[in-house]
Amino acid sequence: MEIVRATLQHLDDLAPLFDAYRMFYRQSSNIEKSKTFLTNRIKNNESVIYIAYIDNKAVGFTQLYSLFSSVSMEPMYLLNDLFVNANVRNKGVGQQLIQAAKSLCIEKHYKGLAIQTEVTNPAQHLYERVGFIKDPDLHLFWKNK
Repeated sequence: MEIVRATLQHLDDLAPLFDAYRMFYRQSSNIEKSKTFLTNRIKNNESVIYIAYIDNKAVGFTQLYSLFSSVSMEPMYLLNDLFVNANVRNKGVGQQLIQAAKSLCIEKHYKGLAIQTEVTNPAQHLYERVGFIKDPDLHLFWKNK
């Protein structure tokens, strides 16, 4: 398995994974819009995306967004997206993608990684297994639409 940081050259591998990720969350498929979204994130340096390859085939990705903690006055990442193709789940792909994100935090001396996901997401077991702790604080969200 190889984990690489995505660039614009990886869009053809990344967009189908991103589209499948969105469909997992009950969104309509839209490869072109996915490519545009990812292009903007990469071009504008607005996220860090890692892709997992097995035998030169893209099988998973994670996308990180920068955040800041005012209380600790430290930067951190939001691990916003993590997706692994169903045919290679439970083979360590997700764990390797998370490890790449952790390594980036260590390299940059960031506070850590935050994750927000649906309470029914089975990946929670993976997150806990690799050292994430459920935050008991109350989370609120205001929705514009």
